[in-house]
Amino acid sequence: MPKIRVLSGMRPTGPLHLGHLHGVLKNWLELQEKYECFYFIADWHALTTEYENPGNISEFSKELFLEWLSVGLCPQKSTLFIQSAIKEHAELHLLFSMIVPVPWLERNPSYKEMLQNIQNRDLNTYGFLGYPVLQASDILIYKAQKVPVGLDQVPHLELTREIARRFNYLYKVDYFPEPEPILSEVPKIPGIDGRKMSKSYGNAIFLNDPPDEVREKVMSYITDTLRPKKSDPGDPENRCVAFNLIKIYFSDEEREQIVKDCKRAILGCVECKKRLADKIIFELEKIWEKRREIEKEDWREMLYKGVETAREIAHQTIEEVNVIIFRKKIL
Repeated sequence: MPKIRVLSGMRPTGPLHLGHLHGVLKNWLELQEKYECFYFIADWHALTTEYENPGNISEFSKELFLEWLSVGLCPQKSTLFIQSAIKEHAELHLLFSMIVPVPWLERNPSYKEMLQNIQNRDLNTYGFLGYPVLQASDILIYKAQKVPVGLDQVPHLELTREIARRFNYLYKVDYFPEPEPILSEVPKIPGIDGRKMSKSYGNAIFLNDPPDEVREKVMSYITDTLRPKKSDPGDPENRCVAFNLIKIYFSDEEREQIVKDCKRAILGCVECKKRLADKIIFELEKIWEKRREIEKEDWREMLYKGVETAREIAHQTIEEVNVIIFRKKIL
């Protein structure tokens, strides 16, 4: 039996941080062991918000690919490619745009939220309104059956399912599958200030940060504000932002001991964060070492092979879609 096909992508808007590593990439690593996975660099999607300053997208795309390889994504297990190299994505987007009602796009909760929250750029563009249609094209052109998403992204995937249903209904075919979400528990990765870790907030620990910078950032984390002195008992499970990272980087036994020592005022916050920094640096060192090895290899050839594999499938889909719509080949 053929493996179930999974697809996901990531926009190249800057360096990756711990939120990406634990919230997305570690899930992708597990999926590539079980499914036929397609992971793509969504550089066209980056243009929806960065259209005025696109100069960094190319370099960010390169860095994104190298960081994917560094954390363990494998070209022998997954098809890794860049969106803009597969022009068929754009063609399917065009064909879908002819059948998608505008109210479907305007009701998208993420569309409304981003229009309200992002004030430093003009997002009143067709590309931004219609990016869910391009997203549907990205998924359906490979007939992906499953898509890993967080709860906040489920409405996007439901729109893809609606587009697939509408296409099948209008053209009286059973062609596009309705992809299902793969919902996984995403660990909460707080930034230094307690908010969600984000490049735009300036509170992130990046995968390419040098050890001294990682240590400095970890030591800046908010801990128990009701524990001004080491001799005061703490409550790390309820009052410590850094504890969300401790839950990830320490074993259950180690974590239980930290909680006991903190509550009994044996372990101070400074010492605790030093231990946390050591754990994070230890994991990142493996990624840095892998990155050094990859840069010695012909990583561009790995990307080219992924593009070739994706293009072959995408081209076949477009050929079939055009026959379905126009009822015969024009050329």
